[in-house]
Amino acid sequence: MLMHVHGEMLQTAVLENGRLVEFFMEKTKASSLVGNVYKGRVVNVLPGMQAAFVDVGLSKNAFLYIDELLHPHLEKQPAQKPQIQELIKPGQELIVQVMKEPLGGKGARVTTHFTLPGRWLVYMPNADYVGVSKKIGPEGERTRLRAIGEKLREQEEGIILRTAAGGESELSLRADVSQLREIWHGIAERSIEAQAPYELHREAGLMRRAVRDTLTIDMDEIWIDDEARFEEASALLEEMTPQLRERLKPYQQKQGLSLFDAYLVTEQVTCAFERKIPLVSGGYLIWEETEALTVIDVNTGKFTGTSGLEDTVFRTNMEAADEIARLLRVRDVGGIIIIDFIDMEQEEHREHVMQRLTEKCRIDQTKCTILGWTKLGLIEMTRKKARENAVRQLTERCECCGANNKRSESLK
Repeated sequence: MLMHVHGEMLQTAVLENGRLVEFFMEKTKASSLVGNVYKGRVVNVLPGMQAAFVDVGLSKNAFLYIDELLHPHLEKQPAQKPQIQELIKPGQELIVQVMKEPLGGKGARVTTHFTLPGRWLVYMPNADYVGVSKKIGPEGERTRLRAIGEKLREQEEGIILRTAAGGESELSLRADVSQLREIWHGIAERSIEAQAPYELHREAGLMRRAVRDTLTIDMDEIWIDDEARFEEASALLEEMTPQLRERLKPYQQKQGLSLFDAYLVTEQVTCAFERKIPLVSGGYLIWEETEALTVIDVNTGKFTGTSGLEDTVFRTNMEAADEIARLLRVRDVGGIIIIDFIDMEQEEHREHVMQRLTEKCRIDQTKCTILGWTKLGLIEMTRKKARENAVRQLTERCECCGANNKRSESLK
C-alpha cells in the first residue's frame, strides 16, 4: 500500500506484484459523507414514491426510501409494506445515516439501518441478527464466529463478522464490539439535546478507513511520503493492527522520484482512467461511464491469435474479464455495469468467461452481483455505489461536449 500526500489530497494505491489493483483519493477538508449520522427533520413525504426528503443540513435534502425505515432484519418486516405516511410525518425529527453520497443533481441517500464498521466486525445497534462474511470459507470457522457473535451481542443488537475476522480471538472481537457500542451510545446521547439538522457522528477519513478496511495480514509493505500522515498511520496501526506496525515505512524521494512515480503508479492510474484501455495481448477495452450505467466494450484489436477465430476471441475475453474486474476496483465504479464481450460460438467458452469474471470479482471488498448473460449476449452486473468515484475527482466535465477532461493538477 502506498499513501501519497499532495496538498490537501490523500491518495492511496494498493499494488499486487507491482500492478495497481485499488486506488482511492480524498481531500482532507472535504471528506466522504458516507457513514455520517445526522439528526434530521422530515421536509416532505411522497406517498406515490413511498419515500421522504429529510433535511440533514446539507445543500440538498436527503432521500429516505420506505425500505430504509422498516426493521433491518427481513424476518421482522411486515408481510405487506405500510404506507410511508403511516410511519413518518413532515416536521418529524429522526436519526439517519448516509448510505450514498450526493451524486450529480441527487441528494444523499439515507437510512435508519445504522452500521458502525470496526476492524473485525460491523456493529448494528438495531438489527437483531448475526452475519458472517461469505468470503470466510471454512464452515467450521463460520460456525465459530457466529457463536462468538451471538455471545457478544446484546438484545436487539446485530453483528456482521468481516472477512478480516477469520482466525481472530474472541478477545479481539469483544474489544471491537465494546468500542463501537460506546460510539453508538455517544450518538444516542447527543441526539437527545441536538436541534435538527445536526451532525451526530462523522465517519472516519480515508487514512483510518484504509488502515481499517484495506490493510490485511498478507500486505508486505506500507509506504507513506508525509511525516504527519506517517505518525497518524503509525498510531492507527498500533491501535488496530499492531502486528503490521513494523511494515509501515516513511518514503524519502530517491533520484527525484515521488512515491507514485517510483512505483509506476502515476503511469498506471493514467492508463486505467483512459476511455481506451489496451490489453497485453493487443486487444483493448472501450470504457464509457454515464449517469445511468457503465458500458464496457471488448475488442480483439491487433491480437490475431494462432488457432482460429474462436480461440482468439475466447482468449481475448478471458484476459478482458481479468482486466475489467481489476479496473472496477481501481476506478471504484458503482451502479449498473454492462459488458459487451466479443461474441463466442461455444457455450463452454461463454461459461468459462462468466466463471472467470465471477472469480475475480469475488476478491473485491465492494459487493458485486453478476446477473449473467442477456438475450443480446451482454453481461450485466452491479457493484455497490456509495461514494463519488475517482473518475469524477480526476476529471471535470466539459460544458460544451459533455466529455470528461483530465485535471492536470489532480494527480502529482
